[in-house]
Amino acid sequence: MSRSAFFRGALLAAALAICTGTLASAAAAPAIEVRIDNFSFSPQALTVAVGATVTWVNRDDIPHTVVSTATPPVFKSKPLDTDDKFSFKFEKPGTYPYFCSLHPKMTGTVTVR
Repeated sequence: MSRSAFFRGALLAAALAICTGTLASAAAAPAIEVRIDNFSFSPQALTVAVGATVTWVNRDDIPHTVVSTATPPVFKSKPLDTDDKFSFKFEKPGTYPYFCSLHPKMTGTVTVR
């Protein structure tokens, strides 16, 4: 086997291992859900990894929103009716407090590490 063929084979094997590992990690990522029910977010405080997607699901019978407290907001949902969902992918580490703009006493926090 020539030296260049050996290096091409090694490079291909490394690329395949990286791709396979990436796909396995993406497939293994758990669904992260925050329930909106009885005028509260559950769980109210959540810690996730960088790159995680959090989905809020409204199980209440009235509309709610999910809005970060940052100015301008990092994320902001439309009013969510019963069973509506809103998802956001957290790309940067930090603490992200949020609230319902229709019911400001409803609050929660996502911590990204």
